[in-house]
Amino acid sequence: MTRSELIERIVERAPHVPRREVEAIVHAVFDEMSRALVAGKRIELRGFGVFAVRTRRARTGRNPKTGERVLVPTRRTLSFSAGKELRERLNAPPATADGSGVAPPPDGALPAHPLAVTPAFNIPATG
Repeated sequence: MTRSELIERIVERAPHVPRREVEAIVHAVFDEMSRALVAGKRIELRGFGVFAVRTRRARTGRNPKTGERVLVPTRRTLSFSAGKELRERLNAPPATADGSGVAPPPDGALPAHPLAVTPAFNIPATG
């Protein structure tokens, strides 16, 4: 999802808020998050996850072309750890129209019967 798609979804869910205000709010949120991360702060969004800045130590690497040793300086990287609620939603069975929680097989194919004989066994199926 892009920033503009996020703005569009918020506008759809909150039609009473003018689009310009939604854009300003989304930009402000991302600007503040960026400022906090640049300052080395941790951002915790309960149920969603945690953004944190990690420091990777300096190390000696090798240039793959020449084999020459190269000093790789200390770097700051961003890490994200999904929160419990997000992890549970990601690992939940997909929602279906009938509410069963069981997704239909792809391309309209019939699901395999658990007792069906597979071709790998080379046993002819009898009726």
